[in-house]
Amino acid sequence: MEVSVIGSTQAKIGRTDLAYRDVGFCNNLNPKMFPQKSKICFGQSIRWPKASVQLTLKAVAQSESVASEKLSGDVSTSPRRSKPIGGVRLYVGLPLDAVSSCNTITHARAIAAGLKALKLLGVDGVEFPVWWGIAEKEAMGKYDWSGYLALAEVVQKVGLKLHMSLCFHASRDPKIALPEWVSQIGEAEPSIFFTDRSGRQYKECLSLAADDLPVLDGKTPIQVYKEFCESFKSSFSPFMGSTITGISIGLGPDGELRYPSHHHPAKGHNIPGVGEFQCYDKNMLNHLKQHAQALGNPLWGLAGPHDAPNYEQSPNSNNFFKEHGGSWETAYGDFFLSWYSSQLISHGDRLLSLASSTFSDTPVTVAGKVPLMHSWYRTQSHASELTAGFYNTVGRDGYQVVAEMFGRNSCKMILPGMDLSDEHQPHEASSSPESLLAQITAACRKHGVEISGQNSSVSGVPRGFERIKKNLLGENAPVDLFTYQRMGAYFFSPEHFPSFTEFIRSLNQPELHTDDLPKEEEEVAESPRSQPINNLQMQAA
Repeated sequence: MEVSVIGSTQAKIGRTDLAYRDVGFCNNLNPKMFPQKSKICFGQSIRWPKASVQLTLKAVAQSESVASEKLSGDVSTSPRRSKPIGGVRLYVGLPLDAVSSCNTITHARAIAAGLKALKLLGVDGVEFPVWWGIAEKEAMGKYDWSGYLALAEVVQKVGLKLHMSLCFHASRDPKIALPEWVSQIGEAEPSIFFTDRSGRQYKECLSLAADDLPVLDGKTPIQVYKEFCESFKSSFSPFMGSTITGISIGLGPDGELRYPSHHHPAKGHNIPGVGEFQCYDKNMLNHLKQHAQALGNPLWGLAGPHDAPNYEQSPNSNNFFKEHGGSWETAYGDFFLSWYSSQLISHGDRLLSLASSTFSDTPVTVAGKVPLMHSWYRTQSHASELTAGFYNTVGRDGYQVVAEMFGRNSCKMILPGMDLSDEHQPHEASSSPESLLAQITAACRKHGVEISGQNSSVSGVPRGFERIKKNLLGENAPVDLFTYQRMGAYFFSPEHFPSFTEFIRSLNQPELHTDDLPKEEEEVAESPRSQPINNLQMQAA
């Protein structure tokens, strides 16, 4: 099914005129946003095959130096965005499936046109994931970088910078599996995967307990990751420093430094549960047993906490996370949580050290991602953080050691959730993304770790752009780069793209005159989805 936007409507956002016309829209951007007079007209079809929306986009820059520029041409000389307050660079993530499992660029024409539009808006660069299950799909050491090299060339031609995320995990949506040969090994040796208390396995990444074990045809996962990174560096050396400015290495589920503690929630629950400890694969239990015996308490090493809740339950549904007198406050609780978190920190240290040493002779920065586990932050135990591997409670700062580890390896920390605010979180979840973000930021500042920010979802959250801007331009925020996730049909839709455009403009012009943004127009800028769009029809073909 193909859906087109038909009709015409206009809205004025500050001095930016937006008009949706005939399957597209024209945007006469504020001249202060670009050094030269520019006009962006959107009229060429961008079709995202897996989405229901077809957006039309045509980018033409009209200025003294680029008047003859066409969509198919190189736009590397188009006007650049002036550096915003605080020096924060702005990137946009490409679709997760930008390179298919067959190692070809998917929806290539849409991506190419979208990149040129981002360049004309003044975006600094883009990010896209490099999947282990695609680049080393068939056999260990057999690499195919063709799709990723082709995409990097497209980005280079447009004149954008590039951050590449090396992903050693799988994805459910879109469906991208681990390498076939790794999955085959897992069928014979299931202990390479994380396992929960009920024996359910998480097969979308390898258990950190297998890092240094020769479980992959005689090699350790760390050795395999190292060889992957070395092959990547060699294959992409022509782009290093000129186009590729940053590399992030996957540290766990969804690329984040954490256990897959929330991978099996019950359906129909609006309030997130506390998750479950993931320490029941054979190798994790062996580590726990050895640790308990070394401390003279062998009975503590037989299993994880017996009184912890299930995935979807609240902290007070069982004894371990109770506010007062819970097991987490006992000597046993401290023993287990210290061990559990130390395993995660050691895993992160191994991978960041691997990446840092591999790319030390290249002019790129290295980063890793830390999650924002903000549910139950206002409770005493911080249960969601504990099951995810962060020993952070009301009386213990668990992120100092994380920031210290990033600093020791000279790596940046990627933090998501910069669009989240406390007021829009479910009251029952005792959540506080603002407080948690402030705590992690303070730890990074103390240890000299730079932060690269991300938003939580492209679909948007209430007043999300306003929150992002506050986090980026705050006096104490060590944020030098922000990546907006992620490009796709909704990103370029009339509901969303004008707000994104206004967000870019506002980073350069944080202070507006009253005649720039009247009250009724401010509402359109902040929440375009809440305003009726006259004469806008959706036509299915």
